[in-house]
Amino acid sequence: MTDLLDLPVTTLQGEATTLGALAGGGAALVVNVASRCGLTPQYSQLEALQQDYGARGLTVIGAPCNQFMGQEPGTAEEIESFCSTTYGVTFPLTEKLEVNGPGAHPLFQRLTEAPDATGQAGEVAWNFEKWLVGADGEVLARFRPQTQPDSPEVRHAIEQALPR
Repeated sequence: MTDLLDLPVTTLQGEATTLGALAGGGAALVVNVASRCGLTPQYSQLEALQQDYGARGLTVIGAPCNQFMGQEPGTAEEIESFCSTTYGVTFPLTEKLEVNGPGAHPLFQRLTEAPDATGQAGEVAWNFEKWLVGADGEVLARFRPQTQPDSPEVRHAIEQALPR
């Protein structure tokens, strides 16, 4: 089985890379994102996490997805412009991906195997579900969409994943 960090992904700009390369050798918080969702303001908190923990080795990675009520309909250029202009996003974004079903990207096929704090694995529930992936490629935590990125449980998990 391919290591999670070796899975190929394509950036929003169309560049082929891997999850590990996007994470820069550190931990990653992978989030399926959307621009027209009630949870879209979480972008601000995700960017704050990037600013707070980036120097210690965390990279937030956004994966736009249009599978939930068509809430990410834009082109790559529209998504990038929206994220940078509206929320000041500096963290990397992948191309638009499917996260559930037969067309699910291999990254999400693997991430959805990880359980959340209640022990539930399986399909992505909605936009802004989050997975913390350690520098070794292990999924350390899964947070459901309603869990705010700046919540104590997310910050604690990130602190535990990063070098002291």
